[in-house]
Amino acid sequence: MSGETILTSKPSDGILEVLKYPDPRLKKISEPVTVFDNDLAEFVKILFSSMRVHDGVGLAAPQVGVLKKVAVIEYDGKSYVLINPKVTDQKGIQEGEEGCLSFPGIYAHVTRPKWVKIETQDLNGETHTIEGEDYTARAFLHEMDHLNGKLFIDYLSNLKRNAIKKKTAKHTGGHF
Repeated sequence: MSGETILTSKPSDGILEVLKYPDPRLKKISEPVTVFDNDLAEFVKILFSSMRVHDGVGLAAPQVGVLKKVAVIEYDGKSYVLINPKVTDQKGIQEGEEGCLSFPGIYAHVTRPKWVKIETQDLNGETHTIEGEDYTARAFLHEMDHLNGKLFIDYLSNLKRNAIKKKTAKHTGGHF
């Protein structure tokens, strides 16, 4: 054990609960990962399992209450692990519908770059460059936003954002 524990306790069923908006942890900025060990590898496995059980395309650590820069994505037969990711280049514009496991049943059109190049680390701490286009670029950016305390509703007009907040508050019984 190297000093930094990602999960304080492993869930008994191997599945983590996804935080729902308006949980304030969803708006917090995550810390970089500095320790690349078995705990990190185990956490990534649990993130993938949790994402699949909740029927998602991606899942970021803050969505399960872990404020570390880690996200996983599975789309079109490919799996991606993003650790401390940074966008290094982007091109074009696309608009498309997005949803989020932290906003069950809520979808909205969001404008994002059509293509992105990302620098990210793997489970060993090695730096790699990956590229994504169309939906893959959207998924990368959506999950990376979670690492920076940004939500897909932050891209919407005040009117649309407030309508979603109202609808979400009704479903959760919460206030914002």
